[in-house]
Amino acid sequence: MTDTAATSELRAARIGPGRLVLIVGPSGAGKDTLIGLAQAACAGDDKVVFARRVVTREPSAFENNEQVTPEAFALALVRGQFAVDWEAHGLRYALLRGIDDEIRAGRSVVANISRTVIAALRAAYADVVVVLITAPPDVLAARLAARGRASDGPIGERLRRNVDGAAADVTISNIGSADEHADELIRVIRGP
Repeated sequence: MTDTAATSELRAARIGPGRLVLIVGPSGAGKDTLIGLAQAACAGDDKVVFARRVVTREPSAFENNEQVTPEAFALALVRGQFAVDWEAHGLRYALLRGIDDEIRAGRSVVANISRTVIAALRAAYADVVVVLITAPPDVLAARLAARGRASDGPIGERLRRNVDGAAADVTISNIGSADEHADELIRVIRGP
């Protein structure tokens, strides 16, 4: 088998034809704000799905999360209920396997994830777009302080965590109007 044939078979095995839109960025960048605005704008669009993360932390009004205990998370992991899982800031996160069906049905699935799982998701899905949402350090610090969420841990640790370009296909510098930046995100979600 040639390298070209192996690559073609690998591409054929990846989940598609829908698009997986991965949102990454540092804490305080406004990811959840822009995702929330985009979700509201896409509410009537049956071609767009916003994935709900499973997380081992208390529920938050700012995030689209399903809170579970660490024990329930471990059981779901063993049962193969997750498309992907990761650990960040001492918490466990995952996306449910149901996203695969949405993508197979040709929908765009939007998910807030850790940059640590980008490579695995690019390997598993046929059409992946990574959107980095970011802001300058002073803006991030002010937003984290205003949020005042204890489970965020020390602000300094969050700010020292380097997100770099996170293999981004699109970067949104979220320092202006949230509505304008949400419009940028919506254009990416809906695609060409």
